[in-house]
Amino acid sequence: MRSIRIIFAGVLTFGVMPQAFAASESYEIVILNHRFEPAELTIPAGQKVKLVVDNRDATPEEFESKELRREKVIPGHSKATILVGPLVSGEYRFFGEFHEDTAQGKLIVK
Repeated sequence: MRSIRIIFAGVLTFGVMPQAFAASESYEIVILNHRFEPAELTIPAGQKVKLVVDNRDATPEEFESKELRREKVIPGHSKATILVGPLVSGEYRFFGEFHEDTAQGKLIVK
């Protein structure tokens, strides 16, 4: 009987996990002319969110944030999905490593 309970608990746990870790909201950030648009994006605190980064430039750019612990190279004319959170309230900066002088942004978490 004990082994049946353990297996059943494992099935329940794994059946729930994808929903528990799914991002609740999706936000788009566009890279155009080596800049992030919008440069400031407000997202909710305490929730996992999906950032869809659409690089409309012909050249690649890297979405990088030391505070978010994320790095992702996005080839020209393509999109990438980056999951973040849940985060506490505050500001989290990100930048494009290949064009750091112009590609700057931040997430404002409220």
